[in-house]
Amino acid sequence: MTALSEYQRLEASGLWRAAPGDQRAEVIVSVGDATIVITDLRERVLTHWSIPAVTRANPGEMPAIYHPDGDEGETLELDASEAQMIDAIEKLRTGIARHRPRPGRLRLGMLLASVAIIGGLAIFWLPGAVRDHALRVVPPVKRAQIGAALEREMQSVTGPPCRAPGGVQSLAKLAQRLPSTRGTGGLSVVRDGVDGTATLPGGTILIHRSLVEDYEEPDVVAGYVVAERLRARAHDPLGRLLDHAGLGAAFRLLTTGDPGEAALRSYAEYLLADAPQQPVSDEVLLEGFRTWSIRSAPYAYALDVTGESTVGLIEADPFAAEAPPAVLSDGDWLRLQGICGG
Repeated sequence: MTALSEYQRLEASGLWRAAPGDQRAEVIVSVGDATIVITDLRERVLTHWSIPAVTRANPGEMPAIYHPDGDEGETLELDASEAQMIDAIEKLRTGIARHRPRPGRLRLGMLLASVAIIGGLAIFWLPGAVRDHALRVVPPVKRAQIGAALEREMQSVTGPPCRAPGGVQSLAKLAQRLPSTRGTGGLSVVRDGVDGTATLPGGTILIHRSLVEDYEEPDVVAGYVVAERLRARAHDPLGRLLDHAGLGAAFRLLTTGDPGEAALRSYAEYLLADAPQQPVSDEVLLEGFRTWSIRSAPYAYALDVTGESTVGLIEADPFAAEAPPAVLSDGDWLRLQGICGG
């Protein structure tokens, strides 16, 4: 995004609130790499907001109030005196919106393309072919929107993501330590409903709070994240949604850009009912642990405390003899363990 370079040195002061009922805190706001970075007065990062997912709660009014899409409880307030930062955010939001597929054009274009393909190739009447075609044409922004909508459907059981400020910062560091090769690569810790981890369309991984609260070292949750990234690479999360929702949802996604509320609700219930995870072979896992420089033995013992069923991961641990770079510092790990507030 060429407009970002114009604003990357721009800073402003504002008032940030992590959740409803929290006291607003004075913060420093700056524009990062496609994100709005919010830091405290000691320049410690409190949170990152993806610019495509930032919403203004009161267009045209002052002070300007922003929040992440789908989370109106976390807010950032910018006074009229910070007009330059407000103008920058609005220009970036407008520029991103201009490049997003317009629903009317997307609907018409997808419909015409689908009709042409179906008319010329009878194979596209088959559910598998329609599903594969949908996965090829859906853009990353739309995948992320579907993932966010699915996460909202799940929150009646999982609760909202845990957001204790120090923990959020540490969670961001964990995501940086274990970068995704596709999708957003975001991590979100939830209180309930998820059995270990689950990847949403768009790449965000939901992590059950027990993985950060019940273990003495961060290598366990890091192992789960690595396994989930490999699983998502082999089994497209949007493809799994369409497999569950069926041909109607795939056609609806092709023609309207949305699989439909019924499909999202049904798949959310499926994920929350301990849907079986796709297996990942030991060979693939070990290569992943080598790539991300993570020990495999702690993850193996978390899966099976006896080690009997995971002996391959234990004996072939790529870092059994030499420790890899630390997943997190001790302080960051302690803060991450408190991300759900106890």
